[in-house]
Amino acid sequence: MPTADILPTHTPALFHQAVLQTADLLRSGRVAAIPSETVYGLAANAFSPEAVAGIYRAKGRPSNNPLIVHVATAAMARACASDWPALAEKLAGQFWPGPLTLVVPKSSRIPDIVAAGGSTVGLRWPSHAFFQSVIRECGFPLAAPSANPSDQLSPTTAEHVIAGLGERIPLIVDAGACAVGIESTVVDVTGERPRILRPGIISAEQISQATGIGTEDPQTSPAGTLRSPGQLSRHYSPKARLEVWSWQTDGELKARLADRLIPADHVFVLTHSQVPTEPIPAQVSFIPDDPEAFARALYGYLHQCDDRGAALVVIEQLPPGSAWDGIRDRLQRASTSDGRSSAR
Repeated sequence: MPTADILPTHTPALFHQAVLQTADLLRSGRVAAIPSETVYGLAANAFSPEAVAGIYRAKGRPSNNPLIVHVATAAMARACASDWPALAEKLAGQFWPGPLTLVVPKSSRIPDIVAAGGSTVGLRWPSHAFFQSVIRECGFPLAAPSANPSDQLSPTTAEHVIAGLGERIPLIVDAGACAVGIESTVVDVTGERPRILRPGIISAEQISQATGIGTEDPQTSPAGTLRSPGQLSRHYSPKARLEVWSWQTDGELKARLADRLIPADHVFVLTHSQVPTEPIPAQVSFIPDDPEAFARALYGYLHQCDDRGAALVVIEQLPPGSAWDGIRDRLQRASTSDGRSSAR
């Protein structure tokens, strides 16, 4: 049974009470799981090294993996930065509040533990009403990675948080399912051109349109201090083995599944275009061929696979295009084992 208190928010009175109770807990230096438009986050006072250490302990998070700091005003963002580049101003003006994180030089107010010893910090102004209200009630920014054990699937409902961290943290706020469903796009704006460190639902094309210049190639195998979460080779992983396949016919898919010698009730297939027209030895689900719908449903689907004892999850190869880059990145990291991707 979870030991965390679970706070509902489905009426104005419950919402207000949850804001006050959450803020009181965060002011005391503890952690709380709260909803955002991307995924549920595990929040703590970003200005307190001791409070932030509680995030790392609860998640079992490696100390070299930095945290994103969440703000609720432009002034709060600038208080977290020692410099505010012109690129940051353009992108914040276009996409904040929203699922975009900007990596900027950090101010002295940001503890080293937040930045994993680095000189920069990722800042985001979330659009979720509850997250904004808690930050404003606290009066300080919140460090908040996804509210799940390290390297496992990010949570998009309070039930996902309860299953992963319910016995490790004191409070979980339930505001229903997240609207975006995958983590924010992270853009480093400390150079002359924006560099996407983690793709998300805001695409490289949108970043280029907002800034008027092209993006630099992302770091595919970062060395030294990480500037953003989501850069480790294995991340966002279900318990089952995840593989990305392409196939042309039902017969081809059936033959490949048969080669695995896994009982059909432990094999799950997620498609967006190749919907089988004959029985397949697997549990088959369909998400429309739309990146926003796919992102919103992906983690929830993978959590269901874990709950139902999946041994193998096969996901149909995604379409080309930068709009799918965030989902493609999550699948690549989730399907990596011992440094090798199983996407094919």
